[in-house]
Amino acid sequence: ERNRGFFQARGLLVLNFLSSPGSGKTSFIREAVRALQPKLKAGVIVGDLATDNDAQRLRESGAPVVQITTGTVCHLEAEMVARALKQIDLNGLNLLIIENVGNLVCPASFDLGEDLRIVLLSVTEGEDKPLKYPPMFQSADAVIISKIDLAEACGYDRETALANIRRVAPRAQVFETSAKTGQGMDAWCRFIAQQQQQRSSSTSA
Repeated sequence: ERNRGFFQARGLLVLNFLSSPGSGKTSFIREAVRALQPKLKAGVIVGDLATDNDAQRLRESGAPVVQITTGTVCHLEAEMVARALKQIDLNGLNLLIIENVGNLVCPASFDLGEDLRIVLLSVTEGEDKPLKYPPMFQSADAVIISKIDLAEACGYDRETALANIRRVAPRAQVFETSAKTGQGMDAWCRFIAQQQQQRSSSTSA
């Protein structure tokens, strides 16, 4: 709640990105940050058990990035995010992206103070992921189907995947995307711009 109040006071739209390892989360965030500029200026907090590889890749977007190394902890917690905020210059930012640890179980139970919870499902993972990990998908405000450019090569069943998402997360908005080709990124950017505008309007009111 302290995080949420802090974010609201600054007019920051905060996204918590969750997925299994290898879903393309880092690449998606990097390309989304690039596409949103100059309309929105983003900062990124990224969590991993070890290494700062993802943080280095995310810095290619031009956004300020802070790494949280969790060690043996398989998720980010609100206090970790609060400490990381002290290491990032928030002046001029209107979007904060939190890239959670790659894990479809533990992070679902931890509220970081975010506005929107975003869950990625890559076409390479199998269409049954929403059914196997329902708490994660049930908590999602949006589901991003990533690596859509690989759909044909891996025999991805689009209708089954969409049906499974709708069954578990009927309220979530679904975006079919490819960070590599740019497919679906415009729709995602429009959605985020609208969400941030709503946040700015509510803050100024």
